[in-house]
Amino acid sequence: MSKPKAALTEGPIAKSLFLFSLPILLGNILQSLNGSINAIWVGQFLGEKGLAATSNANIIMFFLISAIFGFAMAAVILIGQHLGAKKPEEAKRVVGTSTVFFFLLSVIVGGLGLLFTSVLLDWLNTPQEVKELAVAYTKVMFAGIPFIFGYNLVMAILRGSGDAKTPFYFLLLSAGLDILLNPLLILGTGPLPELGITGSALATFIAQFISFTLLLVYLYAKKYFLRITSADLHMLRIDWSIIAALVRKGVPMGLQMVVVSLSNLLLIHLVNEYGAEAAAAFGAAMQISSYVQMPAMAIGGAVTSFAAQNIGAGLWDRISRLTWIGVLFNLALTGGMVVLLTIFDREALSLFLPATGRAIELGVHINAVTLWSFIFFGIFNVVAGVVRSSGAVVVPLTVTFTALLLLRIPLATWLSHLYGFDAIWWSFPASFILAALLNVLYYRFGGWKKARMMPARGEAAG
Repeated sequence: MSKPKAALTEGPIAKSLFLFSLPILLGNILQSLNGSINAIWVGQFLGEKGLAATSNANIIMFFLISAIFGFAMAAVILIGQHLGAKKPEEAKRVVGTSTVFFFLLSVIVGGLGLLFTSVLLDWLNTPQEVKELAVAYTKVMFAGIPFIFGYNLVMAILRGSGDAKTPFYFLLLSAGLDILLNPLLILGTGPLPELGITGSALATFIAQFISFTLLLVYLYAKKYFLRITSADLHMLRIDWSIIAALVRKGVPMGLQMVVVSLSNLLLIHLVNEYGAEAAAAFGAAMQISSYVQMPAMAIGGAVTSFAAQNIGAGLWDRISRLTWIGVLFNLALTGGMVVLLTIFDREALSLFLPATGRAIELGVHINAVTLWSFIFFGIFNVVAGVVRSSGAVVVPLTVTFTALLLLRIPLATWLSHLYGFDAIWWSFPASFILAALLNVLYYRFGGWKKARMMPARGEAAG
């Protein structure tokens, strides 16, 4: 039987954290490139209507993935804490209940999505001229929900046990298949039928199905130690204590992503008042900032898995070193990205905007004001990753809500009305600095170490 990957409770922290973060970072980049390349295929072969249809569908998919993100992170933390405490059977109980929970959730969400696709798209005010295309695309995406949810669960299980490489390899396979199949199924090549917009969605469906299936085959062939065997079938049941932990801790972590999405929607609403060039400049700047955020997101995810195992083992000195090593990594990697993109700012923006004109000048200004502040976003994200690994998930949500919805949006609106478009962007450093400061203060003086994911058997809840 395979054993856990190198225990995250042992060995040099800096080297282990870097090697664990790298596949997560590469996976994030890969997913962004996959989405961008597929958008190019659709835009080139099906035109603006096809691109508009997929954009509306992708908004729905993003919210669904945001919803399960919290549950997946809660599973990562539960599994990590049990393994750190050297309780593999308890970790396997989490796997069993999570499998049933995610399966039922995927069937319900997928089924309701198929039934109410048209209604959901109407809620988004999808233009009537692209509605038919959007419905065809979205229905196929909903049919693939079980594989999306399943992959996210398996990825959570693997990361909770200290393995970030295996999910990346199968993500690479999925992205490669998706990119390859998209043009073949859109246009129809050889024996393949011409399916148009449905072909693009079907390419994603097939890629996810093949990757997820082969991932399961690989794990069972390797006799992965947390797999459910015939002797463990009794674990495939609803354990309400585990479900309660997944929901109680997962919902606040999922809501953090919803808060981020809502703040971006409100900001887009504000920017749209300044016309198409301003909106285009904002869109291009956000494309670039999405890559700047990736090191911080990867390190934040990695420290959550690391800290969960070390909390389970009671190694608080190691957790303290892990936190500040994570912050230093963020300073180096995010800072490096900021310097690079500051030097080549205009060149990067010209990938999305005309090389001359007002839009690119606005984009240059937005990046000059905002890019450096993502270093503080990284500090917040790394410290939040450690804090939530104990089960303290409400304070990071509150900090995110305060920084983005109570400070950034009102400040951006006030600056916009007072000084115009150029002043909006100072709301970014203000909100990120506040978020980093509040989270560091909570890490230093708050009671997060006393939080519990779920009570131990025979004990009262902490």
